[in-house]
Amino acid sequence: MTTFAPLLELLDQIPDPRRGQGQIYKLPYVLLFAILAIVTGGNSYRSIVTFIDVNRDKLNDAFGLKWRRAPAHTAVRYILQGLDPVNVEAVFRQHAARLQQACGKPGQSRIALDGKTLRGSFDHFADRAAAQVLSAFATDTSLVLAHVDIAEKSNEIPAAQALLAELGALPGAIVTLDAIHCQKKPSRLQRKPKSV
Repeated sequence: MTTFAPLLELLDQIPDPRRGQGQIYKLPYVLLFAILAIVTGGNSYRSIVTFIDVNRDKLNDAFGLKWRRAPAHTAVRYILQGLDPVNVEAVFRQHAARLQQACGKPGQSRIALDGKTLRGSFDHFADRAAAQVLSAFATDTSLVLAHVDIAEKSNEIPAAQALLAELGALPGAIVTLDAIHCQKKPSRLQRKPKSV
């Protein structure tokens, strides 16, 4: 299916955590089908498998596959838990950048940076605070361009500076942030002076 070809190409760049003998189901397709299952309301490994099972004939036809059955939920769990989050984030950032470039209007980007606490991430028994994430959201295209974890003993300010640096130059973009960023020092990115 040509619509998903660019995304499959990017997903193919993610290193497969499985041994060569265990790669019955190709990683890019497992990841794509997991994404489709989650977008349609799936929230567990079993729901991913159910999505693949229910739509297997359509998926086989659309992508030229010959899957006789969906992978087991334990196999899906092993694959997804074995992935390196840094590699996955890099691929999704590339995909979001491509979509933003194709859909956005040059010089009219509006990006909102906002931090959120992840629901259910607080662990009282392990004495771990709730996880926080800072996301860069392109309001003109409704795309999440990137996100970073906020360090446990930190706040949004250094995370926002790091995220803006990672996103690179955003010529003509209007960036909005919460009031916490309206302080004298953090309001400007710290740049190292050039050595002579």
